[in-house]
Amino acid sequence: MTAAKDRVRLWLRLLKVVRGIEHQLRDNLRRDYNTTLPRFDVMSALSRHPEGLKMSQLSGVLRVSNGNVTGIADRLSDEGFVERIAVPGDRRATRLRLTRAGEAEFARQALSHEKWVDLMLTDVTPDDARAMAARLQAFADAADRADMEMNKKEPENAQ
Repeated sequence: MTAAKDRVRLWLRLLKVVRGIEHQLRDNLRRDYNTTLPRFDVMSALSRHPEGLKMSQLSGVLRVSNGNVTGIADRLSDEGFVERIAVPGDRRATRLRLTRAGEAEFARQALSHEKWVDLMLTDVTPDDARAMAARLQAFADAADRADMEMNKKEPENAQ
């Protein structure tokens, strides 16, 4: 087998595992909290930035488009979980920040999320989890470098 085929197999295995875990998390969040994984992800990102994030920063953290985040932010705001704060010196920009109610709701969901992930990965030892996380970070770094390299090159069909 070639190195390229080994890497494709690795990618497919990772994808299968991640999709299975995500599917279970989505089901659990909907069942227990009537929410979605993208909403959980937005609240999680905001919980790590108590000063708040601009929409573009939030999109960058989540690696999604502004359009994907806008609807979620609007609904979380309507429900009182997120507030918009004016950015001094920029009349058009606002920061999104969790409200106290949003912090409390996220804390409840995060506790369940941690328990669910722990249960799904119960056969993985703490040492193995740390080693796998470090290795996956190396994979992510390599993928980021490759992405930057591919984006620098002109398409072969370019005129």
